[in-house]
This record gives sequence, C-alpha cells and structure tokens, in this order.
Amino acid sequence: MSNAADNRSVGLVSPQVAQFDEPLTLACGRVLDQYRLVYETYGELNAARSNAVLVCHALSGNHHAAGYHEGDTKPGWWEECIGPGKPIDTERFFVVSLNNLGGCHGSTGPTSINPATGKAWGPDFPSLRARDWVHSQARLADRLGIDCWAAVVGGSLGGMQAMRWSLEYPQRLKHCVVIAAAMKLSAQNLAFNEVARQAILSDPDFDEGRYIYNEQIPAKGLALARMVGHITYLSDNAMANKFGRDLRSGSFNMGNDEGVEFQVQSYLRYQGSRFSGSFDANTYILMTRALDFFDLAREYDNDPVQAFSNARCSFMVMSFSTDWRFSPQRSREIVDALIAADRPVSYVDIEADEGHDAFLMPIPRYLAAFSAYMQRVGETT
Repeated sequence: MSNAADNRSVGLVSPQVAQFDEPLTLACGRVLDQYRLVYETYGELNAARSNAVLVCHALSGNHHAAGYHEGDTKPGWWEECIGPGKPIDTERFFVVSLNNLGGCHGSTGPTSINPATGKAWGPDFPSLRARDWVHSQARLADRLGIDCWAAVVGGSLGGMQAMRWSLEYPQRLKHCVVIAAAMKLSAQNLAFNEVARQAILSDPDFDEGRYIYNEQIPAKGLALARMVGHITYLSDNAMANKFGRDLRSGSFNMGNDEGVEFQVQSYLRYQGSRFSGSFDANTYILMTRALDFFDLAREYDNDPVQAFSNARCSFMVMSFSTDWRFSPQRSREIVDALIAADRPVSYVDIEADEGHDAFLMPIPRYLAAFSAYMQRVGETT
C-alpha cells in the first residue's frame, strides 16, 4: 500500500516554511542576514509541549521523512521508523523533520537567491558546520514553542548533529539517539568524500560551481559521486544478495561479450542518474565538507570524555555489524566516552547484512530496539 490509506503511515503531508530575518553568525565567521527552513511535522504537540522529537537528516536527506506528498507513490526517507505504532510513534510524539541550511530542497542554500546580488548564491554560499545546523534548528524550536526536545534523533550525519545538540544545548533535549554515526570521520571516509567531490569538480559543466548561471548541471560528475557513495553504503553481502553476478543484458555464449551488462552496473547508473536530476552539486560539496570537518571533541582538547561531560541527556547508540562506512567500532568509541563521562547510555549492535543503509531498512531487531528505547523516551514526556 502506498498512500494515506495505510494505517501505519502518517498519510498525506505538506511542507511548511519558517522565515528568519534575524542574522545567524556561522562557524566560518560569515553571517546570514536572513534565511528560511523548510520542515514537516507529524503527530500532535501535547499541552505541555514535552513530546517533541527532532529528526536530523543524513547527507542527501531532506525534510520529507515520512508520509506522502500529494500525487507521490514513494513515501518519505524514514517511513520505516516514523508513523503510528512505529519506533517514532506519531500517536505519542510530535515529530519535526527539516531540510538543513545549505540544502537544495527549499531551505536557504546555494540554489537560493542571495539578497545582496539578486542571483543564486551558487558557490558563494558560506561554508557550514554541523553546529550551524544545530543553531538554526534551535531557532526553529523557538518558533514552534519547543523549549526542550523529548529526543533528538539521527542516522549517519544526522547522528552527528544529534550529538552536537547534546553539547550546544544540553538543557534542551532529554534523549539523544545516535544511529550509525561517529565522533569524526576516519581517513578512509575523508578519502571517499574527496573522490566524490573530485568527480563533480572535474566535470566540465561544473564551471567552478557557476553552472547554475549557465543553466547547466554537472550531471556526469554528480552521478559518479553518487555511485561512489552508494557503493560505500552497502555491504559486500548486500551487493551479493541483491545482484550477485546476474546479467541485465547480453550473454557470454559463443564467446561474444558485446552488450554484456551486469545488474549492479545498471543499478548504479540508475541511482547516479536519478540523483543528478534531483540534487544540487554545490550543496553536495557543501554537505560533504561539513561532514569532513565534523569533530565532536576538537574544541575540548580532542578529549571526547571532556566533551560529553557537558551533556545532560541520556543516550541511545546503535550500530550495524556490516556497516564499514561507520563501523561498530566508531559507535563503541562514542559509548566508551559516554561511560567515562558518567552519562546514561544504552547501546546495541544489530546483526544485519545491509551495511550503512541498514538504518533506513525494516530490520526486525533494529526496529524492536529502536521502539523499546523510544517507549522509554515517551514515558518521560
């Protein structure tokens, strides 16, 4: 079922827009005099305004986390986890999901108009850090009348934002749910992001990020960047189970290999093509650099225990056994630092073949563990 008739879906939803005219000073030192955030909400805010949950999105995510837009057959990116009776139960929680600053799905970013020039920001949009997203999210919470989140939740880059919330606004969240994330990127992850960026930068249509003024899209570079990224999001087992060495076309019969195409090749090209038609190249570069620069303990003498000693909330950390992009070891480092900082923390490592993308999948043990913790969150609202 793929519409509002599904009683475990939040049904039809519409994005909302919050316009902010007070300046926001960014970590890079530049100032956004005005900006807007696009967001969606699911469920109802209770009278005490104590049941709000903030969902932070990952690298290529956006505000549309659950339900359906009018005319769409595909639901939001976290449909498996948000809705009635699901881990983030909309019969219990008021859920807020937004498109981050710098995004390309309605929030102010490189495709938005720069008031100073009357043209799109393009490559001139300011560099961002995770803390900038958190500060803008805090202003959205103010606008919605939410003084304290019951929980801030996120997977991957979203989990990094959730951890940053616990340090920047320790009194404004009761629970922090960190899924398939890390306190900073490994050298391997930095390398993957650089390869993806170079794919975009080397596309002749990129034009130093000014393609938007020429009505061009660096489609080949974006597609290749997505293909590289997508490979890292899946495990070897997931690739094998989904594609193996199956052919999509052609045959090796009679020694003729012309026209031979493996299923996995076709799949990657499809993912790359679809992504290049829906995501902005400057935004991709901006987001991956913010991901690269994230280091939770940098300003705490690189001591994560000291960093987490400033937190006041309880934590839930989840990892997946075959996630080699953000391995269980990275999650255990978070847990060890939290324990040393005497912070309440629960941890589960889920046995799953799906790799990093497992946090988006309907894996029974994952959903059960997530639901159990969120029930605990609900008891404190």
